[in-house]
Amino acid sequence: MSEVEMAGDGSQTYSPFVVALTREEGKNDKLHKALLSSERIDQIRDTSGLQILIHEIPCIEHANGPDIEKLSPTISSSQFDYVTITSPEAAKVMASAWIEAGRPKLGSVAAVGKATQEALTEFGIDVAFVPSKATAATLVKELPLSDAAVDEGRATTVFYPASAKAQDTLQNGLEERGFTVLRLNTYDTIPASWSADTISLARSTTVACFASPSAIKAWLKNTAEFDTPQALASCIGETSASACRKNEWEEQNIFYPEKPGVDGWAVAVADALETLVENNVDLVAAMPVYQVKPTLCFEMKEALLRGNPNI
Repeated sequence: MSEVEMAGDGSQTYSPFVVALTREEGKNDKLHKALLSSERIDQIRDTSGLQILIHEIPCIEHANGPDIEKLSPTISSSQFDYVTITSPEAAKVMASAWIEAGRPKLGSVAAVGKATQEALTEFGIDVAFVPSKATAATLVKELPLSDAAVDEGRATTVFYPASAKAQDTLQNGLEERGFTVLRLNTYDTIPASWSADTISLARSTTVACFASPSAIKAWLKNTAEFDTPQALASCIGETSASACRKNEWEEQNIFYPEKPGVDGWAVAVADALETLVENNVDLVAAMPVYQVKPTLCFEMKEALLRGNPNI
């Protein structure tokens, strides 16, 4: 078990479970709330006798991509059968350019999943198609040919505004099916800069939550010199899980839902925490020791659930 000692004021000192939320700053709220409201995680905390601390440790930041200047003119001057959007950030960039261009008529918009659909809807863009599973591979498989294109005897056309670091899965897969795809790399993801405090938090992390291969690469870059055990990986879906495998995480240390999404992601975090308990928290015992009053995390949780902005 992890170290447990008594401090001079009667509080306990011990190594807590530390969960790191690694999406860009300000975009971890949904997962954070899902973890705070998880009865299963509450049970794990009570069973282990340890606190579960949740920290935002952004691994990536967004920047303009090399094709950003082409985005508004392309939206204004070209008509496509489909516009495919594969992330909330791509939705934000696309919507901003669409508004700048005067909200021209778009082709049918396909969103890779629910979160992307919601992001588009917030900007007033209707979504015509969402695949059964939130992956590019499923979108490639399920996106139907355009009826108009079939009637006119031409290829279905697709506009794909993407991250510069996005894989070619969507583009290549649709082209193999006979679609004509125009891809513009409209934004990029770059590693976030970490302060000394952020590095300290990352060093103590027992479960790291990943939503993209870019976040995983940035995490590994920033933690390369750590002498502590590698955190367990809780991934939003199989794409990030695959990236963890490629970067030498052991399979038993990777947790992810079958269908990507925040609810399943929270379950994956609980799975990882449960594994730590079942393994006698050997990993936690190796982490730095913090002093935490037993009631503090509960009070913070209750305040967060009430939406207290001062916490």
